[in-house]
Amino acid sequence: MPKKKPKKGNPEVNKELDGFNIKINEFGEITSNFEVDKLNEFLNENVEDKKLRESEEEKESGKDDKAE
Repeated sequence: MPKKKPKKGNPEVNKELDGFNIKINEFGEITSNFEVDKLNEFLNENVEDKKLRESEEEKESGKDDKAE
């Protein structure tokens, strides 16, 4: 199989994350140019947590079963 060619240029990102860069160093540590708190705040606002949604659905369906 042929190897994938690396893409040139920067990927398209949300305007709030413009300039975001993340790398893994030789020790396996993740290094970034953004503060972790700022990144977590962005993710909390813009990404839905599937695990939380599923647990809420289970609670709602469990309440309906008990009512019957």
